[in-house]
Amino acid sequence: MEKIRRGKEKNPMHYKKLWTDLHSNIHHNQMGELDQWIEHAKNTVDFWPVAYYPFYMKATKTGAGLEDLYDGKLIEEDWEQLREAVKRENAAGYPMFMGYEWQGSGKDGDHNVFFLDNEQAMHHPMRYEELYQAYKDTEAIAIPHHVAYQLGSRGKNWETHREEFSPFAEIYSSHGCSENDTGPFDMERHLHMGPRTGETCYERGLEKGYLVGAIASGDNHNVPAVHDHGTMCVLAADRTKEAIWEGLKNRRVYGVSRSRMDIDFTINGSPMGAVVKPGEGTLAFTVRAADAIDRVEILKDNVLDTMAVHAGTWEKAEYTGVVKVKFAVEFGWGPNPKFYKDRLVKTWEGSLEVPGRLCSVQKCFNSFGQELLNVTEKSCEFHMTTYMSTTTGHWMGPSTVVKEGFVFEVEGNTEDEIVLKVDSYVYRLKIGELMKSSRILAQYRESMELAAEVFGNVEHYRDDFYWHNAYKTRIRQAVPEEAYTMSCEKKVALEAGSCYRLRVHLRNGDTAWVSPIFVRQ
Repeated sequence: MEKIRRGKEKNPMHYKKLWTDLHSNIHHNQMGELDQWIEHAKNTVDFWPVAYYPFYMKATKTGAGLEDLYDGKLIEEDWEQLREAVKRENAAGYPMFMGYEWQGSGKDGDHNVFFLDNEQAMHHPMRYEELYQAYKDTEAIAIPHHVAYQLGSRGKNWETHREEFSPFAEIYSSHGCSENDTGPFDMERHLHMGPRTGETCYERGLEKGYLVGAIASGDNHNVPAVHDHGTMCVLAADRTKEAIWEGLKNRRVYGVSRSRMDIDFTINGSPMGAVVKPGEGTLAFTVRAADAIDRVEILKDNVLDTMAVHAGTWEKAEYTGVVKVKFAVEFGWGPNPKFYKDRLVKTWEGSLEVPGRLCSVQKCFNSFGQELLNVTEKSCEFHMTTYMSTTTGHWMGPSTVVKEGFVFEVEGNTEDEIVLKVDSYVYRLKIGELMKSSRILAQYRESMELAAEVFGNVEHYRDDFYWHNAYKTRIRQAVPEEAYTMSCEKKVALEAGSCYRLRVHLRNGDTAWVSPIFVRQ
């Protein structure tokens, strides 16, 4: 295995990295909330392709539940409402795209269909080829998702695939991971659709020689752009619909399971999704993450070619003086609904102040009701809302998401004290101390007072009832810039028919899947 060389790889084409959730399903009974969905999307993502969901669960006379299309008149009314909203947002400068979910007979797999313009109609044929024929003369794409379910039962049918119509696949979402059936993130949330199988997974599509990229997105049915369900990035020349569309069509895309990562990946200067000629090549990548990078896997034709391990390269260094660090702050937890049925929602007010410089803030929002306010180089304010009742996602199992948060990037001296204000609490924390460990800041007093108010005396020989029902703020360990940045390059043999792609793993378990670069004659 040829040794990789660490270096500094730049974004060679100077693309903008634009983020979105490409799988936000709004249902007929939610169309009254459309404006709220749009405002949340504008608050969290750079552009938004909405995927209208035209299905509902109908019951047979004997009580069986069958998913089917709504009445055509209802669907058309919703579609016109969506068209009007998208046109309004486009006119105001926000790049929003019309789209809908297509399922057909289930024999070709589920796809989300999106359009460049706002003038198209929905079609609901039974088969993928018929869908392609309906839109082949328009600027439309159909993106397969949860591809690793069973063939014939809404898993992807790679035999009928058309790469010009479906340039990439959604291989991670709240369902789990469809890259293969042997890796992490099993598809267990939607118990009845699973389990996953390797016969239809993303790797089978690559083995067939398709030029198909990879993304992650939420498959969200209650709020768009749920941070903990996955999002995607496109490399686009600018933030217009036309430039974004060009990036999507050319597979300059990647996906993350949770926190955003700034990733560049090239071979001989050509970016992710590109097609290059056989011969000698220089593969290069740069990753700038939200937490410490564990490793980057370079895959050739779905097999590990090189593992670039970053863990162990920075931990033993002594960090004093001025440093740049990132750390996550999460808000949530709180009273158990079993005991406190009327305490399902909490609002938080807070701020962060730094004596040095607040370099960046990444929003990690999972629900409605989140605001980041008054951001300067010295401070920011926030208003957060957390919910103890988790969504089921309609037919899916409960989501575990019950927290909201941020990733802060701060530059300052290790002896500097940052000031975190959360409700009535003021915490003064040295950067150097945050680099040693995570910590939990609990609203313990309020939990004791609530217990006394509702239940009277609950004194016990241990504090379970107070601790378990306390609202908590968790500050993740701060890591230096050397931990969350990595650049490498290596020489590779470019063989016709092969492809190279990346998987990025962070220490906290977050993962990124980067679209391949394909070698063709």
